[in-house]
Amino acid sequence: MNTELPEAIAWAALCRDDGEFMLAARHWNGGISISVGERELSFGISAGQPESAVEHPAGLISFTGSEAVWAKVLAAKPTRFNNDLIANIMQGQGLARKCDPVIGAQYFPAVARAIELLRPENIVKDTPMVHDMRADAVFDNPTGRYVHLTLGGFKHRIYFEEAGEGIPLLLQHTAGCHGSQWRHLFEMPEITSRFRLIAYDLPCHGKSLPPVEQAWWNEQYLLRGDFLRSVPLELSKALGLHKPVFMGCSVGGLLALDLAHKHANHFRAVIAVEGALEIPGSMKHNAELWHPQVSNEYKARLMDGLMSPASPKRYRKETSFIYASGWPPVFLGDLFYYLEDYDLRTTAAEIDANEIGVHILSGEYDCSGTAELGEAAHLAIPGSSFKVMKNIGHFPMSENPAAFKEYLLPILDQIQAR
Repeated sequence: MNTELPEAIAWAALCRDDGEFMLAARHWNGGISISVGERELSFGISAGQPESAVEHPAGLISFTGSEAVWAKVLAAKPTRFNNDLIANIMQGQGLARKCDPVIGAQYFPAVARAIELLRPENIVKDTPMVHDMRADAVFDNPTGRYVHLTLGGFKHRIYFEEAGEGIPLLLQHTAGCHGSQWRHLFEMPEITSRFRLIAYDLPCHGKSLPPVEQAWWNEQYLLRGDFLRSVPLELSKALGLHKPVFMGCSVGGLLALDLAHKHANHFRAVIAVEGALEIPGSMKHNAELWHPQVSNEYKARLMDGLMSPASPKRYRKETSFIYASGWPPVFLGDLFYYLEDYDLRTTAAEIDANEIGVHILSGEYDCSGTAELGEAAHLAIPGSSFKVMKNIGHFPMSENPAAFKEYLLPILDQIQAR
């Protein structure tokens, strides 16, 4: 293992020649250090420029682990939970981090890129989807508009996009994101020929602005279950949908099971992508996600770590780009539902899969809503279906839409037949 690592000066040069690293390291005074067993490899950074020595130890970010652990992390195609530094730590795979937590968040994108530069090249098929290469002046399928809904006692303008015909299929995005995550499904005729896809932006997400009646700027944004559940219910009512299908990912995947438990009579089926009965963790351990000295770039790079290295890089980066574009408080606020408010561990068995179809899909590389959590939900809900999506992470519909389609189509066939 030791012989495979470059000298520190060569590592610094790799980073200096890499545009992604240099953008992420701007203004940094500190350095990067990794301890691989007995060997330490480090270089300093002054005003964003890699240097040979660490001149600003207060800004140093260090990771330590055994040679065996680093061998997994630095593999050309790392195994699940070893593709990302934070994912490895979250899942107890052997790495430890030492740094000021705010500096660690500010410059995590740079550190993560520096680690990527130590890996052998991993050739991944990275061709664009056919619909992304259409000729000029060709329109995509969905049309977008606003609908007025009363939610939580206030009037909201909810933005949604739709395309297709047939069985209504509501699409709920992930925490801190918006409906564009589902854009690839709109361009798949094998889906839109049978299903009317409706992807909406939650209030304060994407194009759904905060309500004008509410002084929302005076209190911290927190997404609560009763409010979240009301959105697809009220939207269905406004659009006149009869027994729609509901599909959500992450926060939306939890919401899918929540709706199956509390509002089964409103839906014919739910598809919980990265669903679970409960997600371990707490908001207090995620404080850097909304900190005055930490930008949205931290969120974006964290999302990279939830995705699979086998997914096309162009679509992984698009997925994380959306996270960098959101209202700063919204991601942490959505985690209130994800980590604190939602818990079906004692009630999931009450869901009647004969009344409402329940389907759970889990990405192999997802270190948050893990495949183990998805399987636990499946085992707790008699009659539900469950599948692990190989070589896919937390955002299958946007990070690898072609692979996701192969897992989704059999479920849609079953729903249509039912």
